[in-house]
Amino acid sequence: MAEGSGVSIAEVSQSAPTRIASIDVFRGLTMAVMIFVNELAGVRGLPWWTYHAHRDWNVMTYVDMVYPFFLFIIGLAIPIAIRARLKKNPSMLAVWRHVLLRSASLIVLGLILANADKVDSAHTGLSGSMWGLLGLLGGVLYWNSYPKSKRFRTLFKSLRVVGLLLLVFVYAIFRRLTPAGHVAWIDGKYPEILGLIGYTYLSVAILYISTRRWLWAPLVWFVGLVTLCAVATLHWLNFPNKLPLYFWPLSNGSWACMTMAGVVTSAIFLGEHRWRTAKQRMQLAVVFAIPVLIAGWLLTPLGISKIRATPTWCLYSVGAAVLCFTLLYWICDVKKQTGWTLPVRSAGSNTLLTYLLPDFYAFFIGATGALYFETHFAFGWPGVVKSVIFTLFILAVSTMLTRWRLRMQL
Repeated sequence: MAEGSGVSIAEVSQSAPTRIASIDVFRGLTMAVMIFVNELAGVRGLPWWTYHAHRDWNVMTYVDMVYPFFLFIIGLAIPIAIRARLKKNPSMLAVWRHVLLRSASLIVLGLILANADKVDSAHTGLSGSMWGLLGLLGGVLYWNSYPKSKRFRTLFKSLRVVGLLLLVFVYAIFRRLTPAGHVAWIDGKYPEILGLIGYTYLSVAILYISTRRWLWAPLVWFVGLVTLCAVATLHWLNFPNKLPLYFWPLSNGSWACMTMAGVVTSAIFLGEHRWRTAKQRMQLAVVFAIPVLIAGWLLTPLGISKIRATPTWCLYSVGAAVLCFTLLYWICDVKKQTGWTLPVRSAGSNTLLTYLLPDFYAFFIGATGALYFETHFAFGWPGVVKSVIFTLFILAVSTMLTRWRLRMQL
């Protein structure tokens, strides 16, 4: 086993040829915190820093950094995934098809989550919880990564077809009432976090793939996206905040710049450049993080807010994400200390299913009316304990389902 800070990146990669351990660990830890803070949001009577900061406050909490960390991780994985896909099949057409389908799949799932509470049961024929439950079930059946088996091949194909039919069914029957009282279909203005990730992934993938042969291109794109975020925040450009995402998926550049920062970090640790050893690459990552944090401080007059998507929020989140990943890389990939990651391992490798499990739970209790835990232990420290237990429960279910080979893959 390689020892010390002089171990080369090639040796680290060869020891784990299929996955970079620190990426999965970072993803799993971020997912665990996401589940916790989402559950904690329903608990009252806690300090202000345990919730998202209000729109009008110029401050950010640790909760405001969870989504940026997730976007950063997506960027970390993009170059690895593109290289692996091109190694299997050198067709760029196939790569673009995969990017478009993956983005569309995330948006489809996101719209289900975003519209479940808007269902008009009188016109749809189902409650919002039951509609959402059927939609997510269809998504799992359709996008599950079924084992290769001649014996059960027909069964697996049938399950995938059932999943697709369920997705078509819930979209076909959906009806909601507008504020004016008119019957309408799916509301696509806010596609929930999954949909936002889909649009962001699409925009960053387009930028990265188009310029992937140039080592410094991701850094140039990152600076450009931060600049876009700054000028949009200053209202020097107003169109980024007004155009629909399906027309301008970059929005004001905030989400994309955090994802592109992940691409930059991936290039630092896995790119072909003269900094070859793990020590050199970790130092380079720190050299990237420090100016990012300084730039965030310099831009504080533009405000610090997740809700307003200000550049300082983006840059502080990026700087923290780079430093956290560098630490995890040293622990997990250089020192090979991964035993402690067992509780979040499935959340890191089976992330989409893990993400959906709390929504499955919410739709299930909504459909059955079993609301005891929603109305009890919802204040103060008992609520914190409940949130911790709920997080551990979801992680345990994720681990169990992963062992049963239930794994969503877009």
